[in-house]
Amino acid sequence: MKRFEKVYSQGTLDVIEIWLDTETGVNYVFHRNGNAAGFTPLLDQDGKPVVTR
Repeated sequence: MKRFEKVYSQGTLDVIEIWLDTETGVNYVFHRNGNAAGFTPLLDQDGKPVVTR
């Protein structure tokens, strides 16, 4: 079983993706623009991680 599952993807050069940690249910945002990239938990309006499943 894969630990992370891509659930959303947008763009080709300026990429935004949502990844789900299948063990914890926490959603993460991945953003790539050229050679720079970042991966961080997706937060709700109260600053708490978005958890699904």
